[in-house]
Amino acid sequence: MLSRKTKLTLLKILSMFSVVRGYNIPVMALAQYLSAIFILAPEKRALSVLLDFNLFIIVLASTLTIASGYIINNFYDSKKDLINRPNKSKIDRLVSQKTKLQVYFVINFFVALIAFFVSFRAVLFFSVYIFLIWFYSHKLKKYPIIGNLTASLLAVLPFFAILLYYKNLYPQIFAHASFLFLLILIREIIKDLENIKGDIANDYQTIPVKYGEEFAKKTITFLTISTIIPVYFLVEVYNVGYMDIYFYLSLMVLIFFLFLLWKSNSKPQYIQLHNILKFLVVSGVFCIVLINPEVLIHGRAMLRI
Repeated sequence: MLSRKTKLTLLKILSMFSVVRGYNIPVMALAQYLSAIFILAPEKRALSVLLDFNLFIIVLASTLTIASGYIINNFYDSKKDLINRPNKSKIDRLVSQKTKLQVYFVINFFVALIAFFVSFRAVLFFSVYIFLIWFYSHKLKKYPIIGNLTASLLAVLPFFAILLYYKNLYPQIFAHASFLFLLILIREIIKDLENIKGDIANDYQTIPVKYGEEFAKKTITFLTISTIIPVYFLVEVYNVGYMDIYFYLSLMVLIFFLFLLWKSNSKPQYIQLHNILKFLVVSGVFCIVLINPEVLIHGRAMLRI
């Protein structure tokens, strides 16, 4: 039998895991490593990429910064989450606001410290990244459009940390980033539709709150159709190997997504749409391997840009 103190400690660990959304951290780390191997440094052997100490530090700093971002976001959204996510909020509140802030500052200090092992430029990058996440959580997320654009940009910035490290400015990289950016931007607006009650109660001027649900749906439709542009370049112009299968299937899923969008008018339905987009993003991470599956055998990606 576990003692009461041990149970409380375990519950607090579970609470902090919920706050930082620990299930997202391994996916982000995997996405960065796969991007480095198959997209950003295809000329290097996979093993040398995996054993690169500086890359490890960049990935670690990125995931920790994202974790601290979730903490500060949770800190500012605590009242809103009581309405939008009552069950999750109960778990998150097992850890006090003071403790969350303490963990937040410790993580950010550690990120700045380990970034020195890479370069001063890395310290500057992560310092700016940390500040932008805080500024978004504290101010920008309450405003329509700019809040959504900032959230989407912050989600793709960790990949630019690796881009700066390898200094490989392949045009294909920006096409990948554009597709991912659009998916995340669409998801952000879906989240606004999903959380509209809490946003209204806490004076968050999101797109659905300020302009209405129909305008939000029209915006999502425009952005969804816009994904055709990066997909065209990725499939027809650049060489993405077998990953073109993922992009074709993604377009089919997005057509189905739009059909469901215009039939949706309740939170459970918006959650379903949110999960569809999350599936596309996560599956896209694993499908990066399809760019050149031979690297798994030969240890080197032979991608022709």
